[in-house]
Amino acid sequence: QVQLAESGGDSVQAGGSLTLSCKVSGYVVSIFCMGWYRQAPGEERERIATIDVDGTPTYSDSVKGRISISRDNAENTLSLQMNSLKPEDTATYYCAADWPVGDSCPPAVPRYEYNHWGRGTLVIVSS
Repeated sequence: QVQLAESGGDSVQAGGSLTLSCKVSGYVVSIFCMGWYRQAPGEERERIATIDVDGTPTYSDSVKGRISISRDNAENTLSLQMNSLKPEDTATYYCAADWPVGDSCPPAVPRYEYNHWGRGTLVIVSS
């Protein structure tokens, strides 16, 4: 059974940095498509970063240049380094994982849906 557990959420001042981690158990991150999402109160869930099985990252325009997704195969974890945080980054952050479609991961796969999710970690950015 695949389980994901996020950690690292905190309350920080605008301009600060945080690193979120997602520990994966039950399978190996190196063969999964993985991603980070966030959901602010009253908003829809937003995909902000993905990493494919080759380690290629993608980012949403809302966070591009300020965040970095990475994968540690030895520790079986996924990380999200966030810099220059803004109040609008306040949200619950979730990691997600699932099998590739062929050799492809989102965003290359239209309408791809992750089936494995963590419970989220809360990030609050104050001005």
